[in-house]
Amino acid sequence: MLWQPPLPEKYQELDEPSLREQIAKRRRELGDDLLILGHHYQQDDVIRHADLRGDSLKLSRMAAEQSRERGTKFIVFCGVHFMAETAEILAPEGVQVSLPDLSAGCSMADMAGYEDTVDAWESIHEMLGPKWNGRVIPITYVNSSAAIKAFVGEHGGACCTSSNAQQIFRWALDGGTQPAAAGEEIKLLFLPDQHLGRNTASKFGFVTEVDVARDPALAAEDAETALWDPKKDRGGLDAEAVRRAKVLLWAGHCSVHKLFRPEHVAAARARFASAGGVTVIVHPECSQEVVDLADLDGSTESIIRRIEQAPPGSNWSVGTEIHLVNRLAREAKTRGVNVAILSDCQCLCTTMYRIEPGNLLWTLDNLAEGRVVNRITVHPRARELARLALDRMLANVAGAAGPVSTARGS
Repeated sequence: MLWQPPLPEKYQELDEPSLREQIAKRRRELGDDLLILGHHYQQDDVIRHADLRGDSLKLSRMAAEQSRERGTKFIVFCGVHFMAETAEILAPEGVQVSLPDLSAGCSMADMAGYEDTVDAWESIHEMLGPKWNGRVIPITYVNSSAAIKAFVGEHGGACCTSSNAQQIFRWALDGGTQPAAAGEEIKLLFLPDQHLGRNTASKFGFVTEVDVARDPALAAEDAETALWDPKKDRGGLDAEAVRRAKVLLWAGHCSVHKLFRPEHVAAARARFASAGGVTVIVHPECSQEVVDLADLDGSTESIIRRIEQAPPGSNWSVGTEIHLVNRLAREAKTRGVNVAILSDCQCLCTTMYRIEPGNLLWTLDNLAEGRVVNRITVHPRARELARLALDRMLANVAGAAGPVSTARGS
């Protein structure tokens, strides 16, 4: 995590109406030179100022397109560090990207470090041995650093999102950049979110460690997924477990979605039992135990669509970040739809929460005065390789708008 120096006192002393007024004033001054992005998990007092809202990859792609159309010079990403990196990777040449608070990182992305990934890659191949006839294809969730995206791009893999993970799994299992040869075994290394990886593997019918733990008819050797813990020697696995696994899952997780538990699903069903029942929908970053009990699981965008299309009188219990759920609940209430968060624990993205209106105003004040603060940059070689991983994803996802590598320099 990067360190954000304290803001000047004046930004800490301004009340909310004053902050809102001054941010609006700076936005007018900067005009089309400025594009503000707001992630769905951002707090209301910040996201109200966003020109574009969405999930991380959608925002970056929209921003690249809008920047070209508007002649934008500055992108201010109200999100977290890896999101700003992705925006910088996709932005046209000359566009500068800022993150209003440098300490707005992502604990999940931080769980997969570049050096640990290199060590894991070497250890996995050593454990498989020189006589093994196969390939390991890495996949990284977009919630990862530019360095990890670059590693994956360099080693024949691709990025994925929570909405297209199944399509990218299929692409990789079929051989990825080259069709699997006769007798060739394909294994996947999925970074950094074990839960999205495990839930996707389960949808393909792979027996997971969770299945083994809860089914007495299964033995440990039946598991086709294995957890690679970078904090342990050789990932905490022996060579046989690595050879047996179809999918190696990195020991990372989302600190928000791990808070939802199976008992929360049971409690929601009991709470609405006498009120017509409830539809439980959760993000696939939740544990397999929760996803298996839910009625639906899907990406942030798919959760939003489901709630927007929900019929009046229906009840929904949603397992994702609280700022988004509260925003959905307020809008749904006007249509007679009842939406509540799956758990009443504080399921908020604390790093996203670090960006406040004062940080946004400070960033805009500096831009208006000719200074770019908290600029996020990616090394050219890392950008090239990371963009390759993104391009492979988009080239193999049905309905995708095409590769993104043309964005820089266009």
